[in-house]
Amino acid sequence: MSMRTVYTVAQVTAYLRESLESDPLLADLWLTGEVSNLSRSTAGHVYFTVKDAQNQLRCVMFRMAGRGGDLLRNGDAAILHGKISLYPARGDLQVVVDLVQPAGAGVLQLEYERLKAQLEEEGLFDPGRKRPLPPFPQRIGVVTSPTGAVFHDICNVVGRRYPMAEVVLAPASVQGQSAATEIVAALRALNDLGDIDVIIVARGGGSLEELWPFNEEAVARAIYASRVPVISGVGHETDVTIADLVADVRAPTPSAAAEIAAPDAAQLRRQVAMLQGASASALVRAVVQGRQQVEAQAQQLLRYAPQVQYHHQRVDDLTLGLARALGQSLALSRERFGGMGQRLHALNPSAILERGYAYLQRGDTGEPVLTVAAVHPDDLLKVTVRDGSFGARAV
Repeated sequence: MSMRTVYTVAQVTAYLRESLESDPLLADLWLTGEVSNLSRSTAGHVYFTVKDAQNQLRCVMFRMAGRGGDLLRNGDAAILHGKISLYPARGDLQVVVDLVQPAGAGVLQLEYERLKAQLEEEGLFDPGRKRPLPPFPQRIGVVTSPTGAVFHDICNVVGRRYPMAEVVLAPASVQGQSAATEIVAALRALNDLGDIDVIIVARGGGSLEELWPFNEEAVARAIYASRVPVISGVGHETDVTIADLVADVRAPTPSAAAEIAAPDAAQLRRQVAMLQGASASALVRAVVQGRQQVEAQAQQLLRYAPQVQYHHQRVDDLTLGLARALGQSLALSRERFGGMGQRLHALNPSAILERGYAYLQRGDTGEPVLTVAAVHPDDLLKVTVRDGSFGARAV
């Protein structure tokens, strides 16, 4: 007769506990029932039973790991989230609860609150890790649907405010079962390009169910892992998703996200002009102050050393030399700022057209044509040149 293995109680309970906690269904469990036998320990832990007509389960909510325990009352119907485990000291099967809500709350809202609490505890929302946005982005990545109005609105805002920037679309569904996976893939693709300065993740408004892909844990972690700063422009101003909380900057709408990403070129021109004027004024003041200082020193010299009148001519020479040097410095600064204005003007799309280039758009949608592959024979096109525009047909 073969020898049978004899196990200790500790071995069996450890095996049972490990088996229960490794089961994916039992490790992420939503449960509803009536609360009874409620008690609270002096340490703040909550012990209770959740039951229906024929069955019951013991539950525990630890003070530091649970949310909503203060809402529990005997006889209340509640929805719980937690995992099945085994308490080895008594051999009791129990639910370790981390979230409690009244039974009337929706499951999606409960999942939102649970994931929000988890990621906040992990530090994904920490303001200290949020990165500043680049002041002058050259390439702006956009993760959104290629067919909706959101991408068109973002392109319009960027083209109006900062036309020298290039908008790069990483298409992804923004609603439905595959949306979260596609959004994650789009974020990774933009990071892999290596030359994207900032990323906008955007979609229009909608219900909690429609916006749910932006509350998925995978999307939140992809935004957190992005090497490129991320602006979240999801829904309307009142909609706050997990993606909004993780992103480096949250915008109330997709158009607002584009305005945050793209600086205002017209305002930059005004700032350059103001700096030119301020620099010229500063140089003039420096000339005047220098002349006054030289004259004051000359007067002091005359008072304390009247026998050195022959140095007057030297003082005049120094004054003239200082004025000439400061004048040359002023002229050089004006020339430098003028050059800066010319370079800024050269970046203006209209200036590019003056050099013989043309701006090509699709005749039906007005979208810019960036590649040969985007045009097919017989497509209607709009060609803009220095003094106007005309239609054309692709061959």
